[in-house]
Amino acid sequence: MARKGCLPVSGIGMLPPLIEVVPLGGPVRAEVTVPGSKSITNRALILGALREGTSALRGALWSEDTQVMVEALQTLGFSVRVSSEPSDSCNRTITIEGLGGVIPRIGTEEVPVDLFVGNAGTAARFLSAFVCLGKGVFRLHGVPRMHERPQSALFSALRELGYRVDSTNDRLPAVIHGDGPNGGSCRVSIDESSQFASALLLCARVAGWRVEIEGESSAEAPYVTMTQQLVDSFTGCDGAVQIEPDASGGSYFWAAGWLLGTSRAPSVSVLHWPESGWQIDSEFTRFLPLPPTVSRRKDLGDSIMTAVVLAPFADRQTRFEDLGRLRVQECERVAALRTELSRCGANVTEEGNTLIVDPSQLHGAEIETYNDHRMAMCFSILGLKVPGIRIKNPACVTKTFPNFFQKLSAPPPHGLGAVILDVSNGERLRDEALFAD
Repeated sequence: MARKGCLPVSGIGMLPPLIEVVPLGGPVRAEVTVPGSKSITNRALILGALREGTSALRGALWSEDTQVMVEALQTLGFSVRVSSEPSDSCNRTITIEGLGGVIPRIGTEEVPVDLFVGNAGTAARFLSAFVCLGKGVFRLHGVPRMHERPQSALFSALRELGYRVDSTNDRLPAVIHGDGPNGGSCRVSIDESSQFASALLLCARVAGWRVEIEGESSAEAPYVTMTQQLVDSFTGCDGAVQIEPDASGGSYFWAAGWLLGTSRAPSVSVLHWPESGWQIDSEFTRFLPLPPTVSRRKDLGDSIMTAVVLAPFADRQTRFEDLGRLRVQECERVAALRTELSRCGANVTEEGNTLIVDPSQLHGAEIETYNDHRMAMCFSILGLKVPGIRIKNPACVTKTFPNFFQKLSAPPPHGLGAVILDVSNGERLRDEALFAD
């Protein structure tokens, strides 16, 4: 996806609508880098805009989700500059001039400032709270799937703080009437998404908001903890911020190493693996081999999807619990995982918000990705082991990991050396043709 006003990524190509990942013959020794964390990048962009002065975010992810955030901030009148980095083709240094809580461009009821958020939950939720600090009117909207995703708990909290939010169904599109910092108090439930609380906490110090968090494991919600730690790290900093590699994206390569390794000793590692504890998915390596039970609430974040796809190769049945939030993300991920794994021959049972996966003999299939980047990446890893795995709409990985297939295909030790075919003609895809745009 080409974004206006943003630095293009080098090597842009065009992934075909259907690809096949050819299994590797055996273990491969590789040390792979992955781009910066989307969760940290989009939080840091908001905090940089709230801070007084210049913030330079190094190692920031450059993908669809972060590009829509940068464009939104530019639309709001912030100076945001983007420059390339040698560390990874999908990393950038993003420099933003913060104005201490002031939003330069504001709209009116007749002509609100129009902000497009794509299908980026972080952009949709964080910007909903952020624009309240501007004394004007703002319209937020995205792709159809984003208009289906929940916003009501956040909108309720913003109204409790005294802001007017107009929405026909408490989802996007919505028109938000900013009134500046007001020092109010609110309660917010994180039962559907912890991003609701993060949105409020990112702005709370500048806005003077007092935020009480309610809901599922609110005291230990890992992404809320990440937000609080980032807010603290920006307080009194000199504006230089190093973004960690994305642990969710790294999970696919650790999974590939386990899947292909001799005697299940991982043969692939991810360089600069984050050790701050900010990202719950940095715990992924502790879950190889898979234990009998894994929880989306207690153990892993998005990387639990990677674990689900590995489960047919486990030595015993594996239960994946507390998966409710997966149902309201980029697609209905619980049903999608069950459907596509079953299509490959896995024995998968869905009980409430639990998936139970038995050891199974898998076979090839055409995988529907539901325009969900994580479905595409999870099942591509499966293709490194199972013949005949074909991925529909592989370009959806542009949301968080545009060069994912380049890293699968790159020769060791910097990639896995996988062969990826264009199903339409049987030809091997190489280099720029593997970049998702």
